[in-house]
Amino acid sequence: MAPRLRRRRHKKSPTVAPVVVIPPTVVTPLPLTLSKPGPSIDAHGFFSLDSNVPGLSQLILQKLNMKSYEEYKLVIDGGIPVSGFGFQCPQEMFQRMEDTFRFCAHCRALPSDLSDSKVLRHCKRCRNVYYCGPECQRSDWPVHRKVCQELRLVAVDRLMEWLVVTGDFVLPSGPWPWPAEVVQDWNTWFSMRELQIDATLNAILGSHAMTSLWASVGRPRPDPDDLKGSLRRLLTDVLSRPLTLGLGFRVLGIDVWKTGGSAVHVIGASHVETFLTRSGDYDELGYMFSGHLGLHVIMVGVDVSADFLHSTSSSPLEPGTIQLSGHRSLYHDFWEEQIETGKIAYPDMVVAFHPGFHASLNLMEAWLPTLLLLRDYKIPTLITVYSHQELTASLQILVKLDIHVIAYGANPFTSLKPEQVYSNPNKQPVYCSAYYIMFLGSSCPLDRDN
Repeated sequence: MAPRLRRRRHKKSPTVAPVVVIPPTVVTPLPLTLSKPGPSIDAHGFFSLDSNVPGLSQLILQKLNMKSYEEYKLVIDGGIPVSGFGFQCPQEMFQRMEDTFRFCAHCRALPSDLSDSKVLRHCKRCRNVYYCGPECQRSDWPVHRKVCQELRLVAVDRLMEWLVVTGDFVLPSGPWPWPAEVVQDWNTWFSMRELQIDATLNAILGSHAMTSLWASVGRPRPDPDDLKGSLRRLLTDVLSRPLTLGLGFRVLGIDVWKTGGSAVHVIGASHVETFLTRSGDYDELGYMFSGHLGLHVIMVGVDVSADFLHSTSSSPLEPGTIQLSGHRSLYHDFWEEQIETGKIAYPDMVVAFHPGFHASLNLMEAWLPTLLLLRDYKIPTLITVYSHQELTASLQILVKLDIHVIAYGANPFTSLKPEQVYSNPNKQPVYCSAYYIMFLGSSCPLDRDN
């Protein structure tokens, strides 16, 4: 039986408030305004849309033929098929999805707020941000001009991502022809896979799926270089998570060649990590560590997709294979129910992609038992964040919890696909897993026993 969490005698566990960072270093408490989401970061993000654009969450539900967030959640959880959205054809689907972005970026007016004589029109440069009239567009230009070019990429990627969803864009795969220690970032990874990637991109550009996609979206097809650039960004978005796990294995010194295989727990997992995830999506992690004796990736979180909830096997891993499984639970509950009872072995590493515990009091309260558990059991842990601001805020929270941070910085395997802030389209786009933090145990000398 694993030991219980040790009580700390040197001082009371600190009370940690969620924080956001105002550049460059000033940190202030984030006002608590939401009561609906609870510990679900998916729900928190959805309902927070209304704080900047009142009524936006209802507009999204309306355009997706949904009556409530719960109905929407059933689809992204895999509880009902995507056909549950009720679209009659691809053209309607793409139009409805685009309609969820239709509000004035300057005055925040929704289509229902406009008079009959007004209509929302997008910026002709980026085809992404909408305005209710020339006056709002002119007033917004000093802000929008800073991100217009990047948002043009977002608009293309948003459509091209459909090829990933349908499986028409098959990621390059196979053993690495270069030694793993040479591949330190995306530049070296793309150089290693160059011939394979070029063949893959040329094939998808000439495919029926690509032709059908741009025939359905009702806008001009970009030139081949733009489409290839988009596919490369999407490729990094899918592979960022497995390669970031590999980065964690390297820096934290995890032995992936030990007898019986290794286990990594991805905690706080949501539909982002699990919806439509395929068994081969983590193969690149295996190729990164040639000759490994089996890797088990277990997704744990209250928002794990229903399609991903496979039963976890206690049978030994086969050498060279990767198993994916999921559990819908808070991690500290999962620990008590699965690990302390001996049903599942201790993890070799724990990873949280964008835990967001700095963002609200609700999320911090949900994460606190897990953070203390990871600290007191000295579990090698890696977390990722979207921005330098989030990095600073998260580090401050971890320091207050006496957690021993051993490494942090820019992630060489960050996604290169820019992410638009849904309810604030002219905010600088962010990139998934742009920064990482790695920690192990406590920074308090009194806790470094034995």
